[in-house]
Amino acid sequence: MRSTTPASAPQHRPSQQRHRRIGRGWLAVAAAALGTASVAIAVQPSDGSAAKSAPGYQQDDLRLDTDAIQALGVTGVQARVTTASGRDLVATSGVAVVGMNRPVPRDGYFRIASTGKALMAAVILQLVDEGKLSLDDTVDRRLPGVIDGNGNDGRKITVRQLLQNTSGLHDDLPGFDTPQEYYQHRYDTYTPEQIVARAMKHHPDFRPGTGWSYSNTGYVVLGMIVEKAAGRPWQEEVESRILKPLGMNQTYLPGTTSPLRRPHADGYQVFASGERTDVTEQIVPDLGGYVSTTADVNRFFQGLLGGKLLSEARMAEMQDTVPVDKRIEAIWPGGRYGLGLVSRPLTCGGSYWSHEGGEAGYITLNGATDDGSRTVTVSMSTSVNDPDEMLRQHKAASDLVDRALCDTSGNR
Repeated sequence: MRSTTPASAPQHRPSQQRHRRIGRGWLAVAAAALGTASVAIAVQPSDGSAAKSAPGYQQDDLRLDTDAIQALGVTGVQARVTTASGRDLVATSGVAVVGMNRPVPRDGYFRIASTGKALMAAVILQLVDEGKLSLDDTVDRRLPGVIDGNGNDGRKITVRQLLQNTSGLHDDLPGFDTPQEYYQHRYDTYTPEQIVARAMKHHPDFRPGTGWSYSNTGYVVLGMIVEKAAGRPWQEEVESRILKPLGMNQTYLPGTTSPLRRPHADGYQVFASGERTDVTEQIVPDLGGYVSTTADVNRFFQGLLGGKLLSEARMAEMQDTVPVDKRIEAIWPGGRYGLGLVSRPLTCGGSYWSHEGGEAGYITLNGATDDGSRTVTVSMSTSVNDPDEMLRQHKAASDLVDRALCDTSGNR
């Protein structure tokens, strides 16, 4: 590790309003690693372990699906299906800590990463309902001069485009690719302005509104806009508007506290070298840094899709989707992106709503029916750099979500 930090390096100040070092946005890294040539891998049929759900998806079925994920080399898996009747199916597989015979907690804490984008989107849309923002506001109207340079122009990017990843803003997020880089940079912190400044060193991926590209940077900008519109830190808006009303008492921002609350499964990153490293202890960006449980994530999607957070008009705008690019479609076959909400097809017909997340050590998939009456969340405590292994892991988890939501037993 370096013994000194140059003056130009990121700061280490314990401010709740700061965006922090991240192990790279998982979807963005996955897309870059896969490229368009890997699309065919994602749509290959499974081996049958997670086929189309038969009537009556039960506890044993969920356990079989978590076992199938764990068999791919994932250290630990926990999954929860919440039904309209209030009955929960919960299953875990693997171990919480490598080398120890300690089971994965049934309601353990984990980092939800980009699932936090759906929380941010809900806050934005509430502010729109209150007349404090417009989806057609430009970035420059709210944050003059912040998006500027190298062809980037905040006068031409709207709030809607930031939410829908159609702004063209390029991602250039700090992260780590080796165990040595993890140990060296796991406590690095960055201000939102520093994250945006990194993006401004690049030309846009496309002109605003003419393409689609997953942009974590866009959601950093949205957090800055919320603070301007609401007059207080966006974290407080999420707390008062989303977490407290829905009773999400196990969801929190660690700030500069790097360990997770207990109980939790340790998170592991398998780097390109094949080396597996415990990366549980790290500081991640505030929006991507939310820590939660499967019960709380299900509670969020139940509340959102069940009409507890947004008006019908705003919900319709949130669910107005566009196709994702070919690289992300390798991960989300048939996927479409709304305003911080993803639509994916079900094998039994129709579609479901979700927003997955991935941080070094933790990958989370989730899903909910149209009315939020049935929800599912699966958390995996291993992330990998190998593209093929990444796709196999992601597909097995997607199959679990599909089977759980395609239950036709009436236990919805």
